[in-house]
Amino acid sequence: MKWRAASYPLLLGILGGGLVLLFAVSLAIGTVPIPLPDVFTILLGGNPTKPTWSAIIWQFRLPRSLTAMLAGSALAISGLQLQTLFHNPLAGPFVLGISSGASLGVAIVVLASQHLGFLYGDINIITAACIGAASIAILVIVTARIVQSAIALLVLGLMFGYATGAMVNILLQLSSAQQVQQFVIWTFGSFGGVTWAQLPLMASGVVIGSAIAFITTTALNVVLLGNTQARSLGVSLNRLRFLVLLSSSILVGIVTAFCGPIAFLGVAVPHLCRGVLQTSDVRWLLPSATIVGAGLALVADLLSQVLVRSSVLPLNSVTALIGTPILIWVILRNQIRH
Repeated sequence: MKWRAASYPLLLGILGGGLVLLFAVSLAIGTVPIPLPDVFTILLGGNPTKPTWSAIIWQFRLPRSLTAMLAGSALAISGLQLQTLFHNPLAGPFVLGISSGASLGVAIVVLASQHLGFLYGDINIITAACIGAASIAILVIVTARIVQSAIALLVLGLMFGYATGAMVNILLQLSSAQQVQQFVIWTFGSFGGVTWAQLPLMASGVVIGSAIAFITTTALNVVLLGNTQARSLGVSLNRLRFLVLLSSSILVGIVTAFCGPIAFLGVAVPHLCRGVLQTSDVRWLLPSATIVGAGLALVADLLSQVLVRSSVLPLNSVTALIGTPILIWVILRNQIRH
């Protein structure tokens, strides 16, 4: 179905309504099932059927669901920006090495944990992840000014990722068994480690990175016409690249710091939004990616908790299982259409 531009606000409203429903379901489903009416009663400050349900939602499920929504939105926004800027459907935080840089920063902190006082979500982890992501982003920015080919830049981004991965492996080889275990568990990804005290800091980083992204929407739309056309229309590609990679570094760095390296959402969500909206207009894709990214993160988190009753599955495994069919569907649909 070909959506008309006038129907996009309605579609965004439908997606937003679906996100609200998913959010409520994420608070209701768990080891202790809570009826949806009681969930809304608790959120509105009322008294549920069982008093213990309030503690379950406020202390555990609500911060986890909010974290999932923030992380999913951040990764989707980052992926959409990078795919549009580099004209490459595979571009994303992981492909360009930004997530690997954040992981390297965290690995350094893990190695020095005995001296720094290792705590997930601590300012040391946040700073290290952001610096690591920004370092790789700067390399990508410098490389983008030299290399004009999007494919060559993609390959170089993969090389940056392999190099940082190699350094992570070396650091882990020098670490103790306990430190290696901490890092491996962190790489599984989780939305459950963020507390109410840490949530405002994570939300602030996501808001700042997202605000920068929304500033670039007009320029990114012009870039869709081609770099030469964009220059002729007055778009500064160097400034745009800087803003996009700055935004991606903040978004990916903050999510990686608090939740670990969450894979696939950044690549899959933009394709899903393009397939649903049938448009390349970033002005509509960006808000839709924000909503869909948050929704898919909630779905992945729910599945990781309920698929196996006795344990919680690694979040990255679940996001891959969700993201792979989406990408296959989009690719096959486009091939059939053309």
